[in-house]
Amino acid sequence: MPVLTPPDRRETVTLPPRQAVKAARCRVLVVGGGPAGMGAAMGAAQAGADTILVERYGFLGGNATAALVMPWMSFYTQRGSATTVDPTRLLPQDHGPGEPVVGGALATILGRLYAIGGAVPPSPATGFTVPFDPEVLKPALQSVLDDMGVRVLLHAFASGITGDTGRPTGVVFETKSGPLVIEADTIVDATGDGDIAAFAGAPYDVGRAEDGLVQPVTLMFRLMGMDHGAFNTYIRAHPGQWKGVNGLWDLVSKATGAGDLTLPREDILFFATTHRGEVALNCTRVTGVLGTDVWDLTRAEWESHRQMAEIAAFMKKYVPGFADAHLCQSGVQVGVRETRRIRGAYAMTGEDVLDARKFPDAIARGTYPVDIHSPTGKGTRLDRLPSGEWYEIPLSCLLPQEVEGLLVAGRCISGTHEAHSSYRVTPTCVATGQAAGVTAALAARTGEPPRAVPVGAVQRELRQQGALLRPPMEEAAD
Repeated sequence: MPVLTPPDRRETVTLPPRQAVKAARCRVLVVGGGPAGMGAAMGAAQAGADTILVERYGFLGGNATAALVMPWMSFYTQRGSATTVDPTRLLPQDHGPGEPVVGGALATILGRLYAIGGAVPPSPATGFTVPFDPEVLKPALQSVLDDMGVRVLLHAFASGITGDTGRPTGVVFETKSGPLVIEADTIVDATGDGDIAAFAGAPYDVGRAEDGLVQPVTLMFRLMGMDHGAFNTYIRAHPGQWKGVNGLWDLVSKATGAGDLTLPREDILFFATTHRGEVALNCTRVTGVLGTDVWDLTRAEWESHRQMAEIAAFMKKYVPGFADAHLCQSGVQVGVRETRRIRGAYAMTGEDVLDARKFPDAIARGTYPVDIHSPTGKGTRLDRLPSGEWYEIPLSCLLPQEVEGLLVAGRCISGTHEAHSSYRVTPTCVATGQAAGVTAALAARTGEPPRAVPVGAVQRELRQQGALLRPPMEEAAD
């Protein structure tokens, strides 16, 4: 593979000292414009805080737009223990209606998308997932922040902090205009990788407990020009081809035997989108990649694009209905499932998720299964919650150990490898982001560190913003 690899020995070069422009100061600084960052900015702004959001790309959405992680997974409780698939829709179909467990910022974003035809509302026909158009999502997210008065800086990559270890006062950003610093009373790390928390000295964990290996990365892509009629005719004539969401077994075997396909995962997984004749494919897989390592990321991009071309060619050559399909878009970058998990005052566990545990300091809810893609090769573990149930995420998971003035949100919150595989999905990330933003705003208002903010105050503000939470403990007792 002709990509640059790590040097055999570590030699360093001393760089000259430099100065950075102090670009702004605000009450709440949100670093990262993905689902968690959007939730955080919206939560902080609605709580009355002067808020700035900074994003490294030239658009918002994070993995939803940059990595084409689509559709958004279900945030509805599940009724029944089995899941079937309607191949005419190419989407999982749940057994009976459930109820949503995430509202607030997520409901605002989705409402904006539904109004402009950028997403399909969740229903039994979609398996309660939300198919969406990532290109429509980008301006929709802009309009949400415009309405809330959030200031935004794009094309700015966070590279360090100002202040002291354990108490950051600002963040350093690399830009085409040179280094910039934005100072804030409270910072929300919504980078996904926990970059700011790590810069500030927060302890963290990576990977599963036994060997530190993380879930694989995936480059998602979209094919356009599918003939639904031809595909559905084939599936109905070969019902054994479709088992759950894993189908096309005979075709995969035939292509593999002919040397046309080396499938890196155990299935061909694809989803319908908002456009007829288009599907989003989640089929590439590269293991042994840490998303905070530039050498690993380079290898992953190189290998996953090779896999994408091979899989797209397989679909055109072997799968009925795809003969005239063409590759229309791939992610700007590979989708990274797991990197750092910042150690907090509490760490969510897989048992917390699967036992649907409730917490007195709950600030978000989730219902997605424990979903672990094998860190070493093929295979995916999927363990569902009990029928009709959901779990809660406590505020203590958002409060890093050994650091003040900072909260984490999204997939880098405190938890085990197993719990992370559930709370990493988009709807839950938006919910933890909104909670982090609200807490940051209340802390900035009082001048107290985030961990000193009463959880009841956070819960009340979140409920006022439409979040779906149980009443605060003191209210429930009245």
